[in-house]
Amino acid sequence: MLPWIQLDSAAIPGENGELRLKQRGNEFSIMLGSNELMNSRLSGSEEALATLSQDRIKEHTRPRILIGGLGMGFTLRAALSVLPDDGLIIVAELVPAVVQWARGPMSQVFQGCLDDPRVAIHEGDVGELVGRSKAHFDAILLDVDNGPDGLTRSSNDRLYDFAGLRAARNALRPGGVLAVWSSGPDASFTRRLCDCGFAVEAVSVRANGKRGGARHVIWLAIK
Repeated sequence: MLPWIQLDSAAIPGENGELRLKQRGNEFSIMLGSNELMNSRLSGSEEALATLSQDRIKEHTRPRILIGGLGMGFTLRAALSVLPDDGLIIVAELVPAVVQWARGPMSQVFQGCLDDPRVAIHEGDVGELVGRSKAHFDAILLDVDNGPDGLTRSSNDRLYDFAGLRAARNALRPGGVLAVWSSGPDASFTRRLCDCGFAVEAVSVRANGKRGGARHVIWLAIK
């Protein structure tokens, strides 16, 4: 078996953690400590984050979508595949190196999707962008952690507390959807979404789509 080779590392702004990009043959992995945050072989649930959200806003005209976390681009590519020509996707990525990796060593994974004219990159905190947006987005897709807790970055917790969820609701247009990816269920998070005035559905998806894999959860919270 081919060994993993570390290609690069990058500090997480405002935190002590460090992301590491690794490669083994044609396979890529992004690690935080001993935790694998994403792998280029597993894309099914990240793609479902986009397609399930788009299904909830398919009647919206000129949709504006905010994706929190670039990752390996699976959510972005899936969103582009169903986005109308007049739609716009803003991708908020906190770690500039992740964008560099997308254009560099992982360009074969991204397949040029960052060059799509419907895509804009915001290098910064998605929470800050949400907080200053009012009735601006049709969908907010969050995949910045392993779920509604701050694994990657402790300050991400504020995305999922009552204040953060209310800010997300305020940033959505009527009928908009807040979609949150998680590696597992969290009943208390479901209750928080409901208490913030969302109509909530928690959907179980497989890590590798129809090919199976671990079960992940996507919350779809409608304003």
